[in-house]
Order: sequence, then C-alpha cells, then structure tokens
Amino acid sequence: MLQTVAAVLMEDVAPFEFGVLCEVFGIDRTDEGVPHTDFLVCGERPGQPLRTSVGAQLIPSEGLSALVDADLVAVPAAAIRDEYPTDVLEALRDAAANGATLLSVCSGAFVLGAAGLLDGRRCTTHWRYVDDLAERFPKALLDPDVLFVDDGDVITSAGTAAGIDACLHLVRRELGSAAATAIARRMVVPPQRDGGQRQYVELPIPECSSDSLSPVLTWMVDNLRAEHTVAALARRAQMSERTFARRFVAETGTTPHRWLSMQRVLHARQLLEETRLSVEEIAERCGFGSAALLRHHFGRVVGVSPKDYRRTFGRAG
Repeated sequence: MLQTVAAVLMEDVAPFEFGVLCEVFGIDRTDEGVPHTDFLVCGERPGQPLRTSVGAQLIPSEGLSALVDADLVAVPAAAIRDEYPTDVLEALRDAAANGATLLSVCSGAFVLGAAGLLDGRRCTTHWRYVDDLAERFPKALLDPDVLFVDDGDVITSAGTAAGIDACLHLVRRELGSAAATAIARRMVVPPQRDGGQRQYVELPIPECSSDSLSPVLTWMVDNLRAEHTVAALARRAQMSERTFARRFVAETGTTPHRWLSMQRVLHARQLLEETRLSVEEIAERCGFGSAALLRHHFGRVVGVSPKDYRRTFGRAG
C-alpha cells in the first residue's frame, strides 16, 4: 500500500517533476475512490526555502527523518552535481533498509546512485544523461531507452512525462487499476504507457493536428474485441500502410501490435479486479481470443498469472 509518500527536495529541484509527484500522490481523490495518501514534502532544513531550477522557491515542511517510516520515497529531478548532501543520501539508505519503495524521476536517479541504491539494480534515466549515469555508477544495470524501469522496490523513470507513466504504474501496482485510471482521467493523460516504450521518438507531437492518430487509438481501445490489422487501421486513418506504421511509432513510441496488446492487458487487469468473469470470458472481451493467449501476454506485462493477480487485487463480490 501507499499510505505515506515522502518527496525529497534539494536545491535546484525541477518544479515540473516535483509537480508530477504532487499531482499523483498529493491530491485528495478519496471522493473518486482513490485511497488516501499522506504526502510529505521533506528537506534537510524544513521551513527554509529551496531554490528551484527556474528561480522560484519551494519550502519543505518536513525533515529527512520523515523518510524512515514512508512507504514510498520519491526523488524528483534536480541539477546533477558532483556531490549530493550526505544527510540526504543517508536518509535514503535508511528508508530503503526500512522497506520503503524508492522512486526517481529523470535525473533523480543520480541521487539514488550516489546513495549506492542502484548497484546491481535495473534502472533508467533521461536519454541525455544515460552516458553520465553509466560512467558514474558502473554497477547499475542501466537500460538507456525505456520510459521507466520497475525493479521491485526501486523504480526509475526517464525525463519529464515518463515520470507520470512511472507514478501511474506504481499506483496501478499498489492500489489497482481503478485508482490509476481515476488519477489519469483527472490529469487528462493515458492511464498507462508501457514502460518498455522508447524514450525518444522522431515526432512526439504531430506536425499537423489533423494527422494525429488519436481518433484511431480511441477507436481501437473502444473496440478491443475486434481484429486489428495494420492495413485496416491505415485505411481508417486514411494513410498508406507504410505511413501509418511510421506515424504510429512516432506518436506512441511502439508498434501497433505491441500498443494494442498493452491496452488489452490493461483492460484485462480492470476486469480481473472489478468482475467475476472467468479468464476465458475476459480473454474474449479483451480481444485475445483464448485464455492461453491472455495468460501469455498478461504474464509478460504484469509478471504474474491472471489468477494470481485476481487473488491479490480482485474486489468484486
């Protein structure tokens, strides 16, 4: 569970990445069915202002001692430096030893690395900083080209918007699909992108809004049961197959097949949580066609079988 989340602030913290943590974990959404979370803003000197990367100031209300009892300790991006505050690194190590999950956004991974918490762990960071991270922390198992990495009690994300994906992934993992979807809906962002998607795409924003594939993507999600071929989707988008495939990767960072499989798995998770439908019925509703195919894709994405996932997260009476 995520009963207590502590965000760690230092000088030159990036306000957007900190804002992501505030938006996901710091806003009371109990009226939408999201469990309450105590959100603590922590720093070396509580009550004293810290400079941000844009010149504004933030004031942490709690000291570093609050990290020890937190379920999640989150480190937003901050200016990369040769040395980080000793007290911050020690507090992070103590929190990890006490069982906290650690989450970094963008260059926050450097702080975890400086604390020795990435040694032997799978991780990532912003694509601009991967060479620096690899050089500084050679024991880290760095994946340079993904949105985020979930290594159990250590979750690291790439730059900026990828932090949203990592946070929503963690909410989904700990609190379930309904909570993650409710937060994403309020933030007006996709409920979850696959962490294995590429960080850098050639056209993150289409040059012409009329060419956006958003209507096609929405139609695919609304019709998961249907068979979807690249040829049929290209016709719906009024593009050639080659152009459609290129633009799909440009907008989503992944292929149509992989994107569709991910959406089907996400829908299956929701049905496993909220209904008593059999695995066979869920496979049919999600477009997998067979329970065996659902189990294959579900296990690849989620890491457990549909049956085990329902045993843990199922809430239907």
